[in-house]
Amino acid sequence: MAEPEQSDATAPQNQDRATAYFASGCFWCVEAVYESVKGVDEAISGYAGGHTKNPTYEDSNTGKTGHAEAVKVIYDPEVISFSQLVDVYFGSQNPTQVNGQGPDHGSQYRSIIFYQNDAEKKIIEEKKAALAQKLGEPVAAEVKPFEKFWEAEGYHQNYEVQHPENPYIQKVSIPRINRFKEKFPELLKTNSH
Repeated sequence: MAEPEQSDATAPQNQDRATAYFASGCFWCVEAVYESVKGVDEAISGYAGGHTKNPTYEDSNTGKTGHAEAVKVIYDPEVISFSQLVDVYFGSQNPTQVNGQGPDHGSQYRSIIFYQNDAEKKIIEEKKAALAQKLGEPVAAEVKPFEKFWEAEGYHQNYEVQHPENPYIQKVSIPRINRFKEKFPELLKTNSH
């Protein structure tokens, strides 16, 4: 119930902002990548793509909710386009890995790009097809219509920044974000971590 109130309360201040939803492995990693991109105001960790209402981290980790760990990206379309966010998506993961990223395996870590209209769907499908042709193998990301995003528990938000000493952050998240930064230096915020 709090989520709709929260969106309504912030809508007047952010009418010039757009949202996009992505899943590609651990949301700690994905959140950190998108928060380093110019034009992105915030990335919020959560769950999407499943059938269970109000999923928790523990529920999602069973793989039985149908949800994947996902990120809601709030961005300024005057600074970065949806198309560029999709480039970030494919450029910050192993696009051929099915049901996971890196050491994280299971349907809760699968790759999904959610579209909110036909224009977004077309962009995603064209980029996915071009990448598959370039790689010479299938791209694992599912392309699904956006239905609902469930915000993750508070302790998951900004996890990489809040817990740089965490072994997973040091061994998985930081190397992943550094690989992304090498590929897209022109998209990075000046003060990105």
